[in-house]
Amino acid sequence: MSKSKKNKKDIDVEEEKMVSENNTEELENEEKKEEGKKEEKEITSEDKIVELEAEVAKWKDSYIRKVAEFENIKKRMEKEKEEFLKFSTEKLILKLLEVVDNLERAVSSSKTTEDFNSLVKGVEMTLNQINRVLTEEGVVALDAKGKEFNPYEHHAMMQEESEEHDDNIVIDEFQKGYKMKEKVIRPALVKVSKNKK
Repeated sequence: MSKSKKNKKDIDVEEEKMVSENNTEELENEEKKEEGKKEEKEITSEDKIVELEAEVAKWKDSYIRKVAEFENIKKRMEKEKEEFLKFSTEKLILKLLEVVDNLERAVSSSKTTEDFNSLVKGVEMTLNQINRVLTEEGVVALDAKGKEFNPYEHHAMMQEESEEHDDNIVIDEFQKGYKMKEKVIRPALVKVSKNKK
């Protein structure tokens, strides 16, 4: 009996050893699995970081290109604007050159013929031509005399007491005023009435 008890004890001890070894193996396997998962996670995280850095680099490159493109467009527009302003008066200048030609012809003609009436007639024709050019460009003279004083269209040079006129009426014009396309570009220089009381 003692042998059988001994055998039984040995078997129990051996079984416990086996269970213990199995448990140890299982624990070791589980630890290895955990470590494997951690490595996978680390690799995945590193891969993700690399991927995100590549995406950031791509967006940064795109941003830099767009900024450069915008700057180029801006420079091109400024250059075009300068060119436009530089030559925007060309059409007007060509019209005025015709007037200059006519004035030169009138002066030249009057020198050779010494005819004052021809000179006056030539100057009148040139003045009409200038007025036509101004009208084509949208420039019109302001009608001031006899109108009520308007500080947007008139610049009062002096004021005169008058029984004939109401207060603030333009009674004389020293220099014409002009509008260009509804904008006053030069106010008329005027004398304004002040009613005696």
